[in-house]
Amino acid sequence: MNSWQFRPIGVIESCFKEKFGIPRQPGLARSAPAVIRLDKNDPFLAQSLRRLEEFSHLWVIYIFHEHGSRNWKPSIRPPRLGGAEKVGVLASRSPHRPNPIGLSAVELVRVDLQDPAGVAIHVRGGDFLDGSPVLDIKPYLPYADSIAEASAGWADEPITKTPVEFTAVAEDKIAQAGSQDECRQLRAMILEVLELDPRPAFQKRRMPPTSPEAQGLDFGFALMNVDVKWRIDQGRFVVTDLQ
Repeated sequence: MNSWQFRPIGVIESCFKEKFGIPRQPGLARSAPAVIRLDKNDPFLAQSLRRLEEFSHLWVIYIFHEHGSRNWKPSIRPPRLGGAEKVGVLASRSPHRPNPIGLSAVELVRVDLQDPAGVAIHVRGGDFLDGSPVLDIKPYLPYADSIAEASAGWADEPITKTPVEFTAVAEDKIAQAGSQDECRQLRAMILEVLELDPRPAFQKRRMPPTSPEAQGLDFGFALMNVDVKWRIDQGRFVVTDLQ
């Protein structure tokens, strides 16, 4: 079989600076912003965006740049099954694939052709790690891409969400994060990430939020330019501080 080489057309500037805390599917954290920054050394890329702003959503094809493909395995333990059962990697959406390519549908916010740092495509609701190289962008077409009768197979179970609360200290820190819109967006992102329980599947299986062993445990994750500190307390996730 032939081999192919691809040159990225840009890079993603994401609010998720580390793998921990990234939603496991696009759209689960709808407030999460990202900027697709196109290669400013290629003048044709700006022209290639003509009339893109007419679409509400996009497909983004990108590289899982911190996973690689050298150590991929044919079977994985998906988090949706609690990490307790194996499925074939091609029957999953795991980033540990023969070719580490991601595909995410995101909301298009705006296209900025005048950004001095390079053409910027602002999107929302992605599951990108900061620095992910972009291979391609395509419009999302509801009449072709949305299949009402599709089956979700083993991933058809409803997503469990954990109650999230904020301490007064955390609320004060959020209120100091910027403008009213910025503060509202930051709070929404923290809520959307935490209610999905970002812990590894094995940890969630061994210590669900309601288990005695989990009570009082402290965690943290990086989001945008802050470190979010949170604790498990009586089956809830409590945001204790932002640093």
